[in-house]
Amino acid sequence: MDTKKVWFVTGASKGLGLTLVKRLLAEGYSVAATSRNVAELQKAVSEENSKFLPLEVDLINENSVETAVAKTVGKFGKLDAVVNNAGYGQLGTLEEITDLESRQNFDTNVFGSLNVIRKAMPHLRAQKSGSIINIASIGGLTGEFAGWGIYCATKFAVVGFTEALAAEVKEFGVNATVVYPGYFRTDFLTGGSLRTPKTEIEEYTVARQLQTAHEKDINGNQPGDPEKAAVALIELVAMENPPVHLVLGSDAFGIAGNKLNALQSEISDYKTLSTSTDY
Repeated sequence: MDTKKVWFVTGASKGLGLTLVKRLLAEGYSVAATSRNVAELQKAVSEENSKFLPLEVDLINENSVETAVAKTVGKFGKLDAVVNNAGYGQLGTLEEITDLESRQNFDTNVFGSLNVIRKAMPHLRAQKSGSIINIASIGGLTGEFAGWGIYCATKFAVVGFTEALAAEVKEFGVNATVVYPGYFRTDFLTGGSLRTPKTEIEEYTVARQLQTAHEKDINGNQPGDPEKAAVALIELVAMENPPVHLVLGSDAFGIAGNKLNALQSEISDYKTLSTSTDY
């Protein structure tokens, strides 16, 4: 009997998702992988494997997600690890970003993951085991990136609902972890993974400078190795008691430490005002 875990990975045709899928297949895991374009996914994985189930899924469509989860369980008999990896970056200051651009980013980065969780949980709850990994960003811990406000807001939302999910599903033997990657050398800063605002306001010089830095300077020079990230995620799922929060990358680790120290300092500085409101 095959005791290897069955994985369900979204956003699997490129970036960290693709690297993870390839690593899982190489190690003998059964993998259901989703993409908006299944032909692109099959081409990217480029191998015929009975343990690989490529799925064309519209994550913001509940029926599409439900069908994908059902096909996974139908083919492999179970579902053990869910990785909500699909998402894209939306650049632009809060004044520049339109309502539609904002909502589309939330639809993919937040509500798409919630759809997957909603459809996967009945299976995990019934078998009283499983792992859900929600890929956020270090931008889900600190929003101090000018021109990345909406994207950071989506990732803050991922952090919040993962904390609640971890508390909700613990009684069923299911674990939930939010992962905060730093900069990994994938194609996230190129192509369809990074969108710029339709209307730019030239007065926002700091946001434009940061936008240019990400597109031209940081892209291709990221310190994180996606292969090592994939290994870390496999190790995470193998843990008996995994953390609810996992920072990934030395850059993210440093940023997280600075954020927590600054937050603690600011909260302490205003203790008198904060505690002045009690009866």
